[in-house]
Amino acid sequence: MSNKIDKDRALPEMIRTESMKILHTSDWHLGRSLYGRKRYEEFEVFLDWLAETIQQQQIDALLVAGDIFDTSTPSNRAQELYYRFLCQVAASPCRHVVVIAGNHDSPSFLNAPKELLRALNVHVVGAMTDSLHDEVILLKDEQHHAEAIICAVPYLRDRDIRTVEAGESIDDKNAKLIEGLKNHYADVCAIAEQVRAECEDAERCSAEPDKIGRSNVPMIAMGHLFTAGGKTIDGDGVRELYVGSLAHIGADLFPAAIDYFALGHLHVSQRVGGAEHIRYCGSPIAMGFGESTQEKQVMIVEFNNTTPMIQVLPVPCFQALERIVGSLDDIQTKIESLKEIESRAWLEIEYTGSEIIGSLREMLDDALAGSAMEILRIKNKRLMDRVITTIQQGETLNDLSVEDVFERCLDVFDVAAEERPELTNSYRAIFKSLQEEDLNAE
Repeated sequence: MSNKIDKDRALPEMIRTESMKILHTSDWHLGRSLYGRKRYEEFEVFLDWLAETIQQQQIDALLVAGDIFDTSTPSNRAQELYYRFLCQVAASPCRHVVVIAGNHDSPSFLNAPKELLRALNVHVVGAMTDSLHDEVILLKDEQHHAEAIICAVPYLRDRDIRTVEAGESIDDKNAKLIEGLKNHYADVCAIAEQVRAECEDAERCSAEPDKIGRSNVPMIAMGHLFTAGGKTIDGDGVRELYVGSLAHIGADLFPAAIDYFALGHLHVSQRVGGAEHIRYCGSPIAMGFGESTQEKQVMIVEFNNTTPMIQVLPVPCFQALERIVGSLDDIQTKIESLKEIESRAWLEIEYTGSEIIGSLREMLDDALAGSAMEILRIKNKRLMDRVITTIQQGETLNDLSVEDVFERCLDVFDVAAEERPELTNSYRAIFKSLQEEDLNAE
């Protein structure tokens, strides 16, 4: 994969003003693979592009809204990419970086170097803090004037915001989760409003030069959560955050004092509840073939006062993904058209023709001969249907989700239908706790 980027196409020039300019990104998922294919080169080129974008756009503050890594135990290569990028940003005009943890991240792993990173003006909030004041970050310019207040709220785990009570229903749990999220943001934003009032008082009386700032210092919130009405894509890997719950918080429950809300978790760029200032930027690269047709984006938000001017900046596609579905003739025709344009795409192919073809892989490999394309997955639907409807011979775990496996276990032990919902919910809760276990904590 080439590291060269068409700068004139990818990075339109903007004239630097005296305003505060931030860049909002999230959901990098460094270390993620796709059907076993490592993607480190793709992540590296994206981070190089992002560092150059920060330089050319004269970004003052970078906000990363969670899911920096794909797992709580990132590989050495993923860590190298992360720290190398932070060093690149530290050498740029960008004065501040604020990083919050997402549900894929290890809180203790992100927090471990936070004191060292602070020397590079990188602020890290890996978990809900003991004092909510630590989730409020005052950003200052070179003259130590206040220029923005960040409510850096990380992913809030169930245990952070809800007390479990015996006999509570799913509706009770949902209500408590939503109330917990609402109260946490209300409390953090109340502290931020106090900080803003102190800055404005200091400016008026000039009594505390270190806190002097312009009037109407913008308040920017960060979060990693699932909002009501949020859009997802099949196969994007976005997890439901709270097991057995639809605790999706609505835009109307966030404090009105927030001037811009930089959200992470959903991989589709979108507004929340139609509000221009509450945004998911989405993932910067396609995490699966379901995202292959999306235009990936980062958000550039400029403040002259507390009114944000939002620019959507497309992220170049560094590795094309193509999903091909159809009969054998349909698939071969599409492959030929891709070969004509010298595509280097990774392919997911689903054969849906009526004829059962046992040698589909060999036929498709022959069709790709001489091209730079690579097949990552083949779904032979007709062959799979025939196998599954007989004795399920030849299945692999790659064909089944974790819930499929559990459902097969229930079938084997002839568990009654009325007992299955409670067992399934308990299974999901256990699996979720394993996903969120912080293996780096001691």
